Amino acid sequence: MSRRLVYLGTPAMAVPPLRALVDAGHDIALVVTRVDKRRGRGAELSPSPVKAAALELGLPVSHDIGDVLATGAELGVVVAFGRLIEPHVLARVPMVNLHFSLLPRWRGAAPVERAVLAGDADTGVCLMQLEEGLDTGPVYARVTVPIGVHMTAAELRSCLVDAGTELLVRSLAAPLPEPMPQMGDATYAAKISPADLRIDWRASAAAVDRLVRVGGAWTTFRGKRMKVLAAELVGEELRVVTVQPEGKPPMAYDDWARGARMAPDERFE
Repeated sequence: MSRRLVYLGTPAMAVPPLRALVDAGHDIALVVTRVDKRRGRGAELSPSPVKAAALELGLPVSHDIGDVLATGAELGVVVAFGRLIEPHVLARVPMVNLHFSLLPRWRGAAPVERAVLAGDADTGVCLMQLEEGLDTGPVYARVTVPIGVHMTAAELRSCLVDAGTELLVRSLAAPLPEPMPQMGDATYAAKISPADLRIDWRASAAAVDRLVRVGGAWTTFRGKRMKVLAAELVGEELRVVTVQPEGKPPMAYDDWARGARMAPDERFE
């Protein structure tokens, strides 16, 4: 069945579901996304990935959530939109949200990263009814995705987007069932801050490995920041594989260590 939809999303991970809905024959009456941002000093304004894809597809785009009220859409689809939707809009246009966790675990802004940091064995995607509360709505359908022991957050996100896109298209191809209330204890996936990504070398090797796999992990050496881009667990020890010293390109850790000439008692800070 074909539906008249509005689509609300912003980052790159929200592009595949949009394209899939168009390919499935749905009528996308409007795409709502964030306003264009300036990239760098004096640079031109840059659209969100969703806006760029929508314009390529010939779809109308707005930055105002209120514009969905004039579209005559029967349903809104929300994927990583990043903004609250006002109650008066929800009252007029029912919406579903594709959320990248197994709710009620990891409600909030960073469910993929928090699942990796926690060492979860699996996570998933839920198609839920959007409510005013933060990811509290009942769930129409869900799919579980295992988290590989070496999987980075970026790799996991890609798997979740693929699974979620298929789930969304399949679910909207027929009348939506009665959603089921979320069951179990809720956990919250707070946004990841730079401070969260600083490596605590007193933590277990497994914990540091998970932090590196999230992406953006950093430490300091001789007072300068250094990114740790890749590492691997060897038994219960952690081996750093790739680093990026401040102001320099990524390099193999062994090459960096030879150039740094670390003293026997020197450590990352």
